[in-house]
Amino acid sequence: METCMMLTGLDKRPIHANPMTQKKIDEEGNIWFLSPGDSEHNKNITQSRNTQLIYNDTQANTFVSVYGETEIVLDDTILKDLYTSISDNWFNGVDDPNLTALKFTPTNAYYWDTKTNKFISFLKIAKGSITGEKQDIGNKGHLNL
Repeated sequence: METCMMLTGLDKRPIHANPMTQKKIDEEGNIWFLSPGDSEHNKNITQSRNTQLIYNDTQANTFVSVYGETEIVLDDTILKDLYTSISDNWFNGVDDPNLTALKFTPTNAYYWDTKTNKFISFLKIAKGSITGEKQDIGNKGHLNL
């Protein structure tokens, strides 16, 4: 799962949500993104680093929610490391003055894995509703970070 919804401004209503594709997960488990410096999520991060990432693998019917803190990084070495030709769709090259990196440090995570595809899960839920019997529709739990 490389693409997530990044939620910032968690103390505001509505919460700001933006789709983001991670560029890298480093050795310490930090998740890195590229982001426009003038974006709403960058503005929110300058006010509060608290961030939530919501991942969904629709093929595997798996979901992960990760909470942590995000830091805006302007280091040229990091920007060059994360930048690829796909990034040209949002930026004017690695030297774009609006280019920033976001370093997300996870502190807590929760997952849901249904073990089966959506249709089978739906049938199990329907059966449970009709019969009153609990169905095994998957696993869930906290991840140790």
